[in-house]
Amino acid sequence: MATLQADDIADLIKITQKDLGKLRWTDLSYDLQDYVALPAILQKEKVAYGSGFGMQWNVMTGTSGATKDVGLYEVDNVNVSDVMQTATVPWRHMTTNYAIERREIAMNTGAAQIVDLVKIRRHDAMVDLAKHMESRFWSRPATSGNNTQMYGVPYWIVWNQSTTDGLFGRSAGQADGDFSDVGGLSPDTHTNWRNWTAKYTSVSSTDLIRKWRKAATFTNFMAPSPSPSYGGADRYGYYTNYDVIGPLEEVLESQNDNLGNDIASKDGRLLFRQVPVQWVPQLENYTGDPIYGINWSVFKPAFLSGEYLREEGPVKASNQHTVFQTHVDLTMNLMCYDRRKNFVLATAEPDSNTSSTQNGNA
Repeated sequence: MATLQADDIADLIKITQKDLGKLRWTDLSYDLQDYVALPAILQKEKVAYGSGFGMQWNVMTGTSGATKDVGLYEVDNVNVSDVMQTATVPWRHMTTNYAIERREIAMNTGAAQIVDLVKIRRHDAMVDLAKHMESRFWSRPATSGNNTQMYGVPYWIVWNQSTTDGLFGRSAGQADGDFSDVGGLSPDTHTNWRNWTAKYTSVSSTDLIRKWRKAATFTNFMAPSPSPSYGGADRYGYYTNYDVIGPLEEVLESQNDNLGNDIASKDGRLLFRQVPVQWVPQLENYTGDPIYGINWSVFKPAFLSGEYLREEGPVKASNQHTVFQTHVDLTMNLMCYDRRKNFVLATAEPDSNTSSTQNGNA
């Protein structure tokens, strides 16, 4: 490797030459207007999970059918059936890192310091991680053989092109792509292990909104008997792109005769059943204009205990004694305790793999 001198270090030259304003810079490193996965959703909804090679939880897939009509002095006939299954999800790992040369710090101090070089390097790493996570959160592995990519939202909440609303999956195996199961359970065998899906054609009160209301009603499952089920009270979040939000805001304005002088008085105020509808810029790249209804009481981003954005360093590089490296790691995956409490509405198959090759990862 060629010897590096101060003049060869691009970052150092760019930030120490001219007066750009002390300790400030313009950040053009990100492409989307908002990143909801890492900064918002994962921070708010994350749960710690214990040790082991992955996550697993119990699923009651049916009842024994022991109940029957009887007459007086009927002879008991007790049957015990196996009604429990186990869902499993493997861990997935991500990492980002940055480095600093010892003499870079010395050169970037005192009167010559325009910005903190270490902060730039760390900010670069964390922004890149947020971009990568956003892509992964809203996508699924392209094939079941992918053993590195996390199980994003479209893995758990799949769309069916049928014009019939209902608890479906997508074509063969009721799963997505070449997956024959979801979380280790087959939706063909266990028909309640499916999510609600519907196809709409227009953003209107008689089409999308009507099917949205039906989806919210038909996914509101309530146990007839108290049970130690996972999760608590339903907490929905609704996520879509601007091609859906824009027309819905116009519908909202048309319902209000007292808008005053503000021609965009309802922008940013869109609610469905008193829950804000959130714009996800990542979904702008997706076909089908999907609306995801995620029930956060049963849909959880889980992290291996002690491995949520674990930062190690700075440590000296093994073969560069003046270079110090810092690594940020996380071990996680998404898990859905009850798929039928979630739904997706779309005009066509949501292209959930648009960004699955970000940063060169297949």
